[in-house]
Amino acid sequence: MEKQTILVAEDSPTTRRKIAGILEQQGYHVLTAEDGQQAIELTLEHHPELVVLDIVLPKKNGYQVCRSIKSDPDLAIKVMIVTSKAMEKDRIWSQRQGADGYLAKPVDPEKLIESVESLISVATP
Repeated sequence: MEKQTILVAEDSPTTRRKIAGILEQQGYHVLTAEDGQQAIELTLEHHPELVVLDIVLPKKNGYQVCRSIKSDPDLAIKVMIVTSKAMEKDRIWSQRQGADGYLAKPVDPEKLIESVESLISVATP
């Protein structure tokens, strides 16, 4: 079975490579974006099963990207926020924007894989 495509939107090249590397080791096809606008464009072009978003991104922040993805009825794509903004209000705000998952940085590889697999194993409506 072919693994799904995941888009990682992260402005830090180091963190972007780390997250992408963890996912690729699990057999996922990974696309990367360095800003929110690029994340939206790649999502519309490739329709990944999951978008992993930082909140703090150039051009459009993670909340704006999440709202954009979730407001499009043709896109049935899961969104997971991965951020250093680890306060409860950030988690709640992420959920209000439509995020399906939330993970605080620094990224723990096991938690990342567990979260990703639980999100994309859930049947998308």
